[in-house]
Amino acid sequence: MTTAGDIMHRGAQWIPAHETLDRAAQLMRELGVGALPISDENERLCGILTDRDIVIGCVAVGHDPSKVTAGEMAQGTPRWIEANADISDVLREMKEHQIRRLPVIENKRLVGMISEADLALNLRENEVGQWAESVYARTGAPTTH
Repeated sequence: MTTAGDIMHRGAQWIPAHETLDRAAQLMRELGVGALPISDENERLCGILTDRDIVIGCVAVGHDPSKVTAGEMAQGTPRWIEANADISDVLREMKEHQIRRLPVIENKRLVGMISEADLALNLRENEVGQWAESVYARTGAPTTH
C-alpha cells in the first residue's frame, strides 16, 4: 500500500497566522515553494497561503503585504491528510475539494505536503490524468490550494 507519507515532500514548514505576507513571500523564496500551511497559535492548520494569494488577494488590490497577515488571507476549511492514509484517500480528498496541495499530518504535527509534482512522480499516467481532469475541468474558478 502506498501512503501519503510515501509520496509527500518532507520538511514542509508552517507560517504562523500572525506573520505578514511579505515575510511569507520571503519564506517561500527561501524554501523554494509556492504555498505554506498557515498555523494558529496552537500549531493547528487554519489555512494554506499561496504565492498567488499574495499577488491577487493583496498586492493587486493595493494592500501592503507588510501589513496584511497570513491569517487574514486564510479562507474556508483547511484540508489535510494523515501520513498513513492510502494514496487513494489522498486522490479522493484532492479531487473532492478541487485542491492542488495537501498538508500531511502525523501525530497532530505537519510532516509534509503533497503537490501536483508529487502526484506526477508517484502515480501512473492515467491516474494523474484522471486527477488533473477532476481538478481542472470543473466549471468555476479553481482554488489556488
